Amino acid sequence: MSYTALYRKFRPNEFKDVKGQDAVVKTLKNQIKTGRIGHAYLFCGTRGTGKTTVAKIFAKAVNCMHPVDGSPCEECEMCRAISSGTSMNVIEIDAASNNGVDNIREIREEVAYRPTEGRYKVYIIDEVHMLSIGAFNALLKTLEEPPEYVIFILATTEAHKIPVTILSRCQRYDFKRISIDTICERLHELIEAEGLDVEEKAVRYIARMADGAMRDALSLLDQCVAFYIGERLTYDHVLEVLGAVDTDVFGRLFRQVLKRNVKEVIRVLDELVMQGRELSQLAADFTWYLRNLLLLKTSDDMEDVLDVSSENLIQLKEDAKLVEAEELIRYIRIFSELTGELKYSTQKRVLLEVTFIKLCKPQMETNADTLLSRIRALEEEVENGIAVAATQPRPMYTDVDIQPVKKEKPVLPKALSEDVREVAKDFRKIAEGASVMLRQYLKKAKLSVGENDRLILVLPDEVTAGFVAKKEHKDEMVHLIEEKIGKTVEIDVRHVEEGRRFEDSFVDIEKVVHMDITIEDF
Repeated sequence: MSYTALYRKFRPNEFKDVKGQDAVVKTLKNQIKTGRIGHAYLFCGTRGTGKTTVAKIFAKAVNCMHPVDGSPCEECEMCRAISSGTSMNVIEIDAASNNGVDNIREIREEVAYRPTEGRYKVYIIDEVHMLSIGAFNALLKTLEEPPEYVIFILATTEAHKIPVTILSRCQRYDFKRISIDTICERLHELIEAEGLDVEEKAVRYIARMADGAMRDALSLLDQCVAFYIGERLTYDHVLEVLGAVDTDVFGRLFRQVLKRNVKEVIRVLDELVMQGRELSQLAADFTWYLRNLLLLKTSDDMEDVLDVSSENLIQLKEDAKLVEAEELIRYIRIFSELTGELKYSTQKRVLLEVTFIKLCKPQMETNADTLLSRIRALEEEVENGIAVAATQPRPMYTDVDIQPVKKEKPVLPKALSEDVREVAKDFRKIAEGASVMLRQYLKKAKLSVGENDRLILVLPDEVTAGFVAKKEHKDEMVHLIEEKIGKTVEIDVRHVEEGRRFEDSFVDIEKVVHMDITIEDF
C-alpha cells in the first residue's frame, strides 16, 4: 500500500478528535442532539484549521443511525460509507475549479431527488468565495429554501469576498488559529502513535512555524521525518530541513547591529548563505525576534506570550536592555518592508545585506523615525572622540551667470535686555557646567535673540538641534542660566537651514553685546 501523508492519515473522524475549535464543535453537537439542524452553514477561517474536516464529521453525524452525544458512532453502515467516500449523500465540490453557473445549475437539479439512504444530502462547497457572481446568484434561491433533506456547508478562507445575500442565508462559524500548545499536544500524540523520536524543542519550533494551522504542522513534521528516517529528529535537523536560523544567530546579528559593525554583520550573513539558509525565512524570523524584544521592552508580563524556552527568554531580556523601543519599532518597520520586497526579488541576498546596513547606518535613511537613531549615532561618535563635521552641499554651477539675490540682514530689537546681555557675555562659561554630551553640542552653538527677549541657540544642522531641543536639555540650560544670573531666561533652539549661512538668518549677539544697538524689530 502506498504511503499516506500524516495530515490525511490522522484526520479526525469524530468531534472529540478536533483540536482547538471547542466552541464550534460544542454548538454543532448541541444542534444534532436537539434536532435543531440548520439548512446552510458557513465555515470561515485560515487554512488548516479544520473547516472541511468538521464539515465531513457533521455530515456523518446528521446521517448516523446511532449518534453518540452528537457525534457519529463510526460503526453503522452510513458512517463507514461516508468515511470511505462511497456515500452518495455527501457531495464535495471544489469551487475553485467548479465556479460557473452551469455547475450550480447541476446542484439545483440534483437537490430535487431525495437521498437513496440516510436522512440528509450534504453539499460541502470548499473555497466558496471562488464562485462567480452568476454562480452566487444561481445559488441564492436554493440556499434560502432548500428541501428539508438538504444541508449546504460552505467553507472559505476569505469570507469578505462572499456576497451579503449569501451570508445572510447561512449560520456563520469562525474557525480560529490553533494555539502552539494545542498543536504540540497533537503532534506528541501522532509521534507516539508512529513510534518516532523527536526532540521537544523541534516539536515546538514546528508548531510555531505552522502559524496556527494544524495541517501545516503535520506536513512540516512529515517533511522533516522523511529527511531523517531512522534517526532522532533534533531542533538543528528541523532548522536544516526548513532552511531556518537558530535564535542564537539572531542575537549575534542584533548585537553587531547595535555596535554598527557592518563588516561583522555581513560576515554572519555570508555564513548563513553558505549554509543554504532560506533568506525570506531569515527575514521573517528576525522580524519575529525583534517583535519579541519589543514586547519585553514595553511590558513586564510577556513571558507567556513569547513562547520561548527559559534560556532563550533570559537572553532576550538581556538583548532588550541594549536598545530603546523607538529603535526597535524602526527596525521592525524596515524588515516589514523587506519581507514584501523579497517575495518578488531575484537578488534576495543583496536586499537583505542592504537592509542590515540601513540598521547599522541610520544616516542612510530620510524617514522621520530615523532622527533619534541618527542622533544616537552622533552621540556615540562624540563619545568615541570622533570629530563630527557639519557638511555643506557643494554649489552647483551652470553656464548662466546668476546674480546673487540681495537679502536684508537680520536685525536686533531696539535694545537688548540686561539679562540677555549678561547671558551672552558669559555663555561659554555657563555651557561648561552642562553635562558631557550637551557640552559637546553647545560648543557648536551660536547665540541670537528673538521677540520678547527670548534667547535663541542656533545649531549648525537639524540633528544637533534636535538633540539640544530635547526638554531635559533645555531645562538644564535654563537652570544653569538661573544659577549664573539669578533670573529665568526663555530659550528657543533653531538650526541653520541647508544651503544658508548663520549670518543670513541670525545676528550673533555674542559679538555685539558691548554695542549700543538701536535697530527696528525683525
